Amino acid sequence: MRVSMRWLERHVDLADVTPEQLCDDLTLSTAEVEGLERFAPSLDDVVVGHVVSREKHPDAGRLSVCRVEVGEDAPLPIVCGAPNVAAGQKVAVARVGTLLPGDFKIKKSKIRGIESHGMICSVRELDIGEEHDGIWVLPESAEVGQAVSRALGIGDWVIEIDNKSLTHRPDLWGHRGIAREVAAIYERPLHPLETTLPEITPGTPPMDPWPVAIETTGCSRYVALPIDGVRPGPSPDWLRWLLLAVGQRPIDLLVDLSNFVMLDLGQPNHVFDRNGLERRGRGIVVRNARAGESIETLDGEMRKLQPSDLLICAGDEPVALAGIMGGEGSKVAETTGSLLLEVATFDAATIRRTSTRLGLRTDSSARFEKSLDPNLPMAAAGHFARLLAAIEPAARFPAPATDVGDWQDPSTTIELRGDRVRTALGKALPNEEIRHILERLAFEVEAEGSPDEGRFRVHVPSFRATKDITLEQDLVEEIGRIHRYGQIEEKPLHFDIAPPPRDERRQLVRHLQDRLAGGARFHENLSYTFIDDALLEKLGDLDLPHISVINPVVQNESRIRRSVTPSLLPALETNRRNRTDVRLFEIGKAYEPEHANDRGEPRERHLLGLAWAGPRPSKKAAYHENRLMRLQSILEDLVRSWGCHEPRWTAEGPRPSWAHPGKCLFLELEGPAGPVAVVADLEPGLAPALGLSGDLDSEVALAEVCLDRLLEAERGGTGYKPLPRFPGIKVDVAIAVPESMPAAELIGLIEEAGRRQVADIELFDLYRGRSVGPGRKSLAFHVLLQSEKKTLTDKDERKFLQRLGKLLGDAGGEIRGI
Repeated sequence: MRVSMRWLERHVDLADVTPEQLCDDLTLSTAEVEGLERFAPSLDDVVVGHVVSREKHPDAGRLSVCRVEVGEDAPLPIVCGAPNVAAGQKVAVARVGTLLPGDFKIKKSKIRGIESHGMICSVRELDIGEEHDGIWVLPESAEVGQAVSRALGIGDWVIEIDNKSLTHRPDLWGHRGIAREVAAIYERPLHPLETTLPEITPGTPPMDPWPVAIETTGCSRYVALPIDGVRPGPSPDWLRWLLLAVGQRPIDLLVDLSNFVMLDLGQPNHVFDRNGLERRGRGIVVRNARAGESIETLDGEMRKLQPSDLLICAGDEPVALAGIMGGEGSKVAETTGSLLLEVATFDAATIRRTSTRLGLRTDSSARFEKSLDPNLPMAAAGHFARLLAAIEPAARFPAPATDVGDWQDPSTTIELRGDRVRTALGKALPNEEIRHILERLAFEVEAEGSPDEGRFRVHVPSFRATKDITLEQDLVEEIGRIHRYGQIEEKPLHFDIAPPPRDERRQLVRHLQDRLAGGARFHENLSYTFIDDALLEKLGDLDLPHISVINPVVQNESRIRRSVTPSLLPALETNRRNRTDVRLFEIGKAYEPEHANDRGEPRERHLLGLAWAGPRPSKKAAYHENRLMRLQSILEDLVRSWGCHEPRWTAEGPRPSWAHPGKCLFLELEGPAGPVAVVADLEPGLAPALGLSGDLDSEVALAEVCLDRLLEAERGGTGYKPLPRFPGIKVDVAIAVPESMPAAELIGLIEEAGRRQVADIELFDLYRGRSVGPGRKSLAFHVLLQSEKKTLTDKDERKFLQRLGKLLGDAGGEIRGI
């Protein structure tokens, strides 16, 4: 945004403040200044000249030979081609050596045999306007020989402020707001500004207020002020120069004054031709566009609209794209004397969406996008009316302003603690200084309690409350930036460092992730807790109680899972198509609503799910070369490496719906009540439903570990284990048992027979055949017997086998051989 320093001086005294100092102070306290430049710097070198005489060029009918006084010893001879040059005029003269815009340097020259010692300039040649039909004729009061900028009093500095620095400050999109900041920085008063509406001058017959109807939530306030007695015409010089300084092209009085009020207060406004409105239908209607509706804007473009766009209509006919640009039909005719001033408050998001979609960004839309103060419209209307009345005394206001809309004053009150300010800023600011800074920024401050307490009630004015100041921390920032952060001494950060408390659950999760992704070569799967209804139906779990969400992210995935392992099943087919061996694990949460707590919250379970899929082993493969036993070993490794010893396997436990009814084992540990883990082959009927048939026919082993129960298990640590003092003896034993007896039961019998001397048991063979009989099987074990008190002998081995034989006989089994 461009800010004129001369414009700022209309609001605040800037005596003894240099442009460079102002830029530095604004950057440090308010917003980043990107640049500083002199307005029309060529006017400092171009001087006022007085045309003493004008004669026709002897060899060129369209040229004139002028003698021009410029404050030197003798008038300068200058050849000029402008048709309007005349003796007695005050003109702008660029002498020899002057550098004009475009790097055009004036040189002494000879034109058709006549020497010319300079140039009489037009407005366009000085880059301050588009007029080039003739020279620039200056006021008679201009002093000859003075720089034009000084003679006309138009010397100015233009400050370029980064727009991104102002996005959160809608009050700074006008010179009045910037001046308010400058007044606070330099502790100077802000000049008063009269913004009340002038007296109404009723016509004959008296005129009623202009009817306005708001039919949309996108407009919260609309002010309409009828004006008579003013026609479009040139603007006064002071107004034109200020607009030029900030990059606005002067057009005529009404347009220029509308732009001036917008750039002065930050409130956009628009002037309609009232006669043109009445021809379309008396009254203003603010509404949303209809489907298929369009409007031709002032830039001559036909804009196709959507129902989300806002329109200003005369009757039912659109005359302006609200908050962005007027319509082509809303232009003020040169012959009209009846006007209607519009000043409104529009919804920021609505204007931003329309502006972005249409690619039509204007000074007006840029300001409405920032959430303007709804108190501004009436003040802007009064400012416009008073300026117009001062420039055009014939201006009349035939009816009261119409002010409609459902708006609320956004001003608010915030509690502020002085101790909070001092702690946050790191400086012991006195309570008096805190209050003084806030009052300089136009906040009203009331002390609460005793003066020493430093508690304040701060009233935030509406122009700061729409988007910027909402919290106590915002007030702290206000105090810090005006006091200046550079005045706060740097201090090293000091705080006590304490190690975070050990989170056993997090440690367990990381341990499992490292163990599985490392030597076990599993890949971690991450999925949502939602589960597909179709998968639940395949598992037969659709009727189980589930937590359901009202608005699911994906259709048919409204239920939240009860366990984690089913979330891995849909990934098996896709991964098997790309890899021969698929190993997946996921650590996540599952919920059981039937076990709710006193607050009605479902029981949350922290689970580890594992899935291992690949081609089925050949018929000649050893009995242990299957994924179920290998996954069982991985689970044992996980719990042992966590420090849990003596894991026990049992066939008794709640079988999950995905588990094979005859190949399912449960892991038990000392401490928790219930199984810690379950491992099983995939239920045979599920494989085709999951796409694991035909070319993708797979052996699938699944497991699920309850982390909550694993954390409850007794841990013996994973520290150093001394070597045994006495050697052990290895016994190989083959046992014939009924087919229904699980290996885990046999292992229990072997341990019972060993009487605490069994150091290790390893199942190394499984046999079924005629030699063991129908319905029976043979399992062979390596058994390591070892004592902590003596070296075992053959006698101890025979006693062990005798005890084992007796226990097996009672269980329906027998020892086949050693």
